[in-house]
Amino acid sequence: MKLNQLLRGVALTGCRADQDVEITGVSYDTRTMAPGGLFAALEGYKTDGQLYIREALEKGAVAVLCRRAPDFDGPWLTAEDPRAALALISANWFGHPAEALTCVAVTGTNGKTTTTYLLKAALEGALHAKVGLIGTNQNMIGEEVLPAHRTTPESYELQELLRAMADAGCTHVVMEASSIALVLHRTGGIRFAAGIFTNLTPDHLDFHGTMEAYRAAKGLLFDQTDLAVVNLDDDAGRYYAESAPCPVFTYSERKDEADLVAKNIRLFPSHVEFEAVARNTIGRIFLPIPGGFSIYNALGVVACALNLGAGLPDIAAALRSARGVKGRVEVVPVPAAYTVIIDYAHTPDALENILTTVRDLTDRRVICLFGCGGDRDRSKRPAMGSIAAALADICVVTSDNPRTEEPVAIIADILKGMEGTDTPVRVEPDRRAAIRLALSEAGTGDVVVLAGKGHETYQEIDGVQFHLDEREEVAGFFARGRRG
Repeated sequence: MKLNQLLRGVALTGCRADQDVEITGVSYDTRTMAPGGLFAALEGYKTDGQLYIREALEKGAVAVLCRRAPDFDGPWLTAEDPRAALALISANWFGHPAEALTCVAVTGTNGKTTTTYLLKAALEGALHAKVGLIGTNQNMIGEEVLPAHRTTPESYELQELLRAMADAGCTHVVMEASSIALVLHRTGGIRFAAGIFTNLTPDHLDFHGTMEAYRAAKGLLFDQTDLAVVNLDDDAGRYYAESAPCPVFTYSERKDEADLVAKNIRLFPSHVEFEAVARNTIGRIFLPIPGGFSIYNALGVVACALNLGAGLPDIAAALRSARGVKGRVEVVPVPAAYTVIIDYAHTPDALENILTTVRDLTDRRVICLFGCGGDRDRSKRPAMGSIAAALADICVVTSDNPRTEEPVAIIADILKGMEGTDTPVRVEPDRRAAIRLALSEAGTGDVVVLAGKGHETYQEIDGVQFHLDEREEVAGFFARGRRG
């Protein structure tokens, strides 16, 4: 593809490259740079792509996209925001695959992953569609599973996935859209048929700075959607309902003025039931996933699917047989008279949700193991400590992904929120040892919640990912005869 074709629709602030040159590839990482390619110098968390321009040229780059031209001659393309430019370049490179797909994005602090899986199931069941999925746990082309490395891929990988999905015959794609991805323009060049907003609670404030900026970041999704599907019971949802620059469809548990309302809600240890009441239809929803928060996930899915042309009876039938998501209220089989649950809860709101849910599953004790991630928002650490102490009968405070921070320093921040509590608190920085400790504390009828890792099968320490699958750790505990 010639450079001038690759740059179609891209706003440049300067161009010193031969626009008639043939481009053989696009890269933003010199490790994947090949001769004849375009190199995008992106600013990142830990480094700046500008530092690697000479290396890219040495590897054969024939055009370099950057914010500012270096102080030596070269094939420069400058843009005010190279990430936004890369998104459009990537869409051009892969032939705008999103135009052949009905794309839906889900944003919000909690519930994104489960909502995408449930929506995939609903569209497959109700519309008999072949659906692609892009998200935290994994990517999927129909039933084919592909690995995922971040919630929302960088724009080049995202467009590559969409191309593969379109070529494989997918008609629909559902994806998670993180606030960071929206700010960094990873979804640029994509028009979404609908965008679902779940909720907004404190998270990623190390990146966004304030809740107002975080809300604004989530709201960027609605600049590129034909319809906003928003939770009217959430403060931010009500804000988007008033301010979104596109038509809005609302859902709620409590507000009859919403376009879709849940009525006659019934919660059970293994599932939830409710009546979905829309403007012109009503249907009974049975979802085999426990927890009050599952109602909101299901409402967002029903609301979106209705607007994509599915009938409520068909949506209900599809959700009745929907499967749970790995690492989300996942019950781990154990040869004991107590229950072990793995959940991805890593924010205050998510931790409160899972502990409230499991409290309904037992008349005995709730034992909660959790930690907080390093190099991330420190303000949520004492908040999570306070919530765990208030809702659990025993707390085991340990490490999550400490990354480059000292685990004991992270734990010290958590413990500040647990000061003065009467709840027994055990501290064990080694997560494997902490899991054994939590399991050894459990007795008949108790529920042990291993919170924070969910689907992840690794632990990041000092920049290195070490294998850690909590299912294996639980199995190993019993294989050793319940010895620590």
